[in-house]
Amino acid sequence: MEKKKVLLDTNILISALGWNSKPKEIFRKCIAGELKLITSPEQIDELQRVMDYPKFHFTVEQKKSFISIILEIAEIVEITGKIKVIKDDPDDDIILETAIVGRAGYIVSGDPHLLKLKEFAGIKIVTAKDFLQ
Repeated sequence: MEKKKVLLDTNILISALGWNSKPKEIFRKCIAGELKLITSPEQIDELQRVMDYPKFHFTVEQKKSFISIILEIAEIVEITGKIKVIKDDPDDDIILETAIVGRAGYIVSGDPHLLKLKEFAGIKIVTAKDFLQ
C-alpha cells in the first residue's frame, strides 16, 4: 500500500520545528515513514526565509538541522509557478502547485486562504487537528 502523501504548509513546518504541537506529531509521522512528505525548492526557500524572522529565535543549528531532515525525508517536486488561484496571498499558490505535482492527498495548513478552499484538484486541505482525526 502506498503511503499517504502530505504537503505540510510552511506555517505547519514552523510549528513542527518550534513547538510541541499537532504539527510536530504529523512531522514525526513523516520522519518515521508513516507519511510521505511532499515539498518543492520554492517551499524550502520560503521556509528558510520564514525561519529567519526575528520573532522565532531559531538557532542556526536548529534551522540547518530541520532543513536537512526535510531534504532527507521529503519527495521534492519541481513546479513551474503557473497556478494562480489565491489572489490575496500568491505565495499560497506555491503550496497548491507543489501538492498537485507531488500528487499529495492532503495539504495540512493553518492558513485561512487555503483552508477556506477545503479541497483543490482533489486534494483535501485540512488543519493539523483535522488531519490527525
